[in-house]
Amino acid sequence: MGASNLRLISCLVIFLVTGCLAEPVVHRPERDIADSQSAKFLEEIESVAEEGDWIVTRGYHAGDVLVANATGIPISHTAVYDRELRQVIEADAGGVHATELLPFIDQSHRLIIIRPRWSTPQTRRAAILRAREYIGKSYDYLGTVGFDSPSRFYCSELAVEIYRPWHTSADRLPDVIKPGELYLWGKILYDSLPRDQIGTTP
Repeated sequence: MGASNLRLISCLVIFLVTGCLAEPVVHRPERDIADSQSAKFLEEIESVAEEGDWIVTRGYHAGDVLVANATGIPISHTAVYDRELRQVIEADAGGVHATELLPFIDQSHRLIIIRPRWSTPQTRRAAILRAREYIGKSYDYLGTVGFDSPSRFYCSELAVEIYRPWHTSADRLPDVIKPGELYLWGKILYDSLPRDQIGTTP
């Protein structure tokens, strides 16, 4: 059996073993409560985040459940904040695309703003322009298990890739970058906490 096959089998075994570690399913609050929470999340983003910051989330989609349980971390997705256009740039099963900010927030059970370690007033603009250039690229399914494709991206791979010109050998990036570990390469500026822990009144 070849080394690549062994690696793939190992990844599948890890996936099966870790599948019970994270919160399996999260539920949306009632609509009026969710709307009030989303408004607060939006206010914090617009107050705290700069372009090129990472917005790391736990979402409600089946793919979010899969990622959270495969990694054993209750975080499932990340996107890049495009402050100028009031949107995020993200990579999901549909590929790399832009999403308006409020719909993105509405799909987030928890939202964390992280300032990448490579972000400076000089690099942020260049990084977000790089992110816009990747819109239309395909999703990197094999990259999520360590078989990287330079022309495809999964969510946290995209978030790190846009800062590649400023990476150094000291960064020691792993083959697979988990959304829930992005804080290792940045600074947390805001954490909303899960929606079911932050209030029950609109």
